[in-house]
Amino acid sequence: MNRNDLRKIDFNLLIVFETLMQEHNLTRTGEKLFIGQSAISASLNRLRHFFDDPLFVRMGRKMEPTSRAVEIHLSLTPALDSIASALSKINAFDPMTSDSVFRIGLSDDVEYSLLPGLIRQLRTEAPHVSFVIRRTDHSLLADQLSSAEVSLGICHSRDLPANAKRKFLRTIRPTVLSSDASSGSLDLDEYCDRPHVSVSLNGEVVDSIDRALMALGRQRQVVLAVPQYSALKTLIEDTQMVAVVPDYVAKTMIRQGGLRMDALPLSIPALDLSMSWGATSDTDPGERWLRSRISNHLCEKGAAIGHPVSVKEAA
Repeated sequence: MNRNDLRKIDFNLLIVFETLMQEHNLTRTGEKLFIGQSAISASLNRLRHFFDDPLFVRMGRKMEPTSRAVEIHLSLTPALDSIASALSKINAFDPMTSDSVFRIGLSDDVEYSLLPGLIRQLRTEAPHVSFVIRRTDHSLLADQLSSAEVSLGICHSRDLPANAKRKFLRTIRPTVLSSDASSGSLDLDEYCDRPHVSVSLNGEVVDSIDRALMALGRQRQVVLAVPQYSALKTLIEDTQMVAVVPDYVAKTMIRQGGLRMDALPLSIPALDLSMSWGATSDTDPGERWLRSRISNHLCEKGAAIGHPVSVKEAA
């Protein structure tokens, strides 16, 4: 095929094809592209005619790609990445007039305590932009970036795709939440004696706190594990239960009254809250604007100064 033959294909069809390769489902593809399922079906029929191949075969609830579709996808993905990168360099981004849609992955602690203030700032600067929030954590983010389910993620991250970039935002400082009726400082004895609530998306009840306690010959009793922070204040208030949460979560909750925060009476490894994104969105003007606003709003004062930056991290 020469370049004149490119007139025969609607490039929107290629985006539908790439999304179908990621989602294996017509409905989810339509939702991701904000297109009705009938339009997705029509696009698939046009793709089948153009490539003279079924491309996708229904197997149960999934649309499985044919070997021809896999071959096309391997060649198409880097080509679309190059086109997107080239266009991003010439298309300016004006937050006041843009109606772009950004997909952001947030861990629950960030969504609960840091998102409200961030959104207020973003809405002021970009009143017509839409933000789609996905739940993420260190175990989900790599796949979400690779599949383009999100363009960036904010959480404590570990293994990332080889071409991903990351920027440190702040240190996650653990603090102890308890009812404000509690008296005196919380020492290690009382901390171990009190019943505990654990917040874990995956339902884990043993974590770095338990390992640190075991190293001291101590232990705690986790009586309740919940997957998110939204109900934590109501659960702890007027009880003897305690919970260890990031400092920014604790500050959000105690502002509502009924709870107090204390220092964790033992030492555990520090965690970093980072912003991560894929290489394909690195130079996109809109994504660069979004990352700069997130960094300005969520970075601790002086966090970007003197903090060691890994090979994968970028300013």
